[in-house]
Amino acid sequence: MELTKINGNTYYIKAPTNIGVYSYKNKNCLLVDTGINNSAARKIEEVLKDNNLHVKYIVNTHSHTDHCGGNTYFKNNYTGCIVYASEKEKLYMENMELRPNMLYTSTTPKNLDSDCKDLIVDYTLAEGNTKINEDKFEVVELKGHSPQGIALLTSDRVCFLGDAIYSEAILNKYSFPYLFDVGSTLDSLEKIRNIDADYFVISHAEDIVLKEDLEALVDKNIDNINNYCEQIIELLEKPLTKEELMENITILNDLDIDFNQYHINYSSMSAFLAYLYNKGKLNHSVENGKLYYYSS
Repeated sequence: MELTKINGNTYYIKAPTNIGVYSYKNKNCLLVDTGINNSAARKIEEVLKDNNLHVKYIVNTHSHTDHCGGNTYFKNNYTGCIVYASEKEKLYMENMELRPNMLYTSTTPKNLDSDCKDLIVDYTLAEGNTKINEDKFEVVELKGHSPQGIALLTSDRVCFLGDAIYSEAILNKYSFPYLFDVGSTLDSLEKIRNIDADYFVISHAEDIVLKEDLEALVDKNIDNINNYCEQIIELLEKPLTKEELMENITILNDLDIDFNQYHINYSSMSAFLAYLYNKGKLNHSVENGKLYYYSS
């Protein structure tokens, strides 16, 4: 792992979850996300120490563990470290059992439990311009993948997008996207087109995305969502339960699943069904103790 300059005072560390770094003149720095756990945080710390940087601020794009699991390490080892997140993501970060409970719709079996303990969020960020230690940033609300994900735009025209958009490699590997709200995701993708930046960092991507390449990636993400919407409507020409629909989608798209991934996909399927149902594309019936969906 190494610190890679993007532009001006804005850098990133390429990792399983890419980490944003903004350097201040006094060698304090701001991190955008912190990785999945203490081990990831220590690797990030090694890179920062090699560059004489001291962690002072953390901005979490959203509450998923792979983006905030290293927060406690930095909080415990850097006195006065301040954490920022959006208002709704703060709720999830301070109550980390909520996401697995949401996936399972109740107290979860141990396979879905997160090792991440409840986190501390010091301040919330709303959409718009803000200052952190007198340096200017812009916060862009990008709902959909999570309840209130945000992007952070630095004065160096670098935008950290979190998981609001997927890289082409991720779309190829995990084509069925994990989404909390499909409609909000589509709105956010359109919003991303208009972000006034030159460089874009996606959390799970090999390379920085340039402004001229962003449009095509937005289109691929939208096309992927629309493709699954069309598949679901077509499959539901015959009434199916959600479990039967999930089985068909998994087989048709050769999705690789285990216990954990099944529940992630099942949760996302709920988001697709809610989106299509609310748009009047689907209807439902209850027969013999089963809930069926079918195309309107």
